Amino acid sequence: MSNINWKGILESLLFAAGDEGLSLKQVCSVLEIEEQKAKDVLEDLKNDYENDSNRGIYIIEIAGTFQLVTKKRNADYLKKLVESPHVSFLSQAALETLAIIAYKQPITRMEIEQIRGVKTERPIQTLTSKGLVKEVGRAEGTGRAFLFGTTKEFLDYFGLKSIEELPPLPENIEDEFAQDEADLFFEKFQETMGTNE
Repeated sequence: MSNINWKGILESLLFAAGDEGLSLKQVCSVLEIEEQKAKDVLEDLKNDYENDSNRGIYIIEIAGTFQLVTKKRNADYLKKLVESPHVSFLSQAALETLAIIAYKQPITRMEIEQIRGVKTERPIQTLTSKGLVKEVGRAEGTGRAFLFGTTKEFLDYFGLKSIEELPPLPENIEDEFAQDEADLFFEKFQETMGTNE
């Protein structure tokens, strides 16, 4: 049992978890180890990244979850990637989420999930980390959920001067996103945005 490469396994788990990250509880559950042992493995791996100047990633903790992120010194190269005129590096889920936010902003995560019919936490984190969307306020009512909107980078990325330059949508899509209509909407968004490459 002592020969298990806990750090290697944890690294794989954090990579697979992506933008969602892993909580300490999840690490304990998957690795089937006690909390203190999980903390030690996390700390060891974190130190490995921080002390090795050849590594391009490290571990951060955000709101109780741990995730792999890129080192700031590589920011210029990452910026070039993000500013690439191609949308191909955005997943289908991220592109759908971005389209909904662009047309329906300001909008809460729950409202986006009602339109898409699936969880949207990871796509929102991806879009936020790429600087295409940001929190723009809080919704009224219980819980005061975050409202999301697009950024200046979004406009630059798609070659738009303002959000008003987005292609118009059919009225029935503006009124209600039925599933078939939503699928057409996403396709139209992709086609239109693809012309700006």
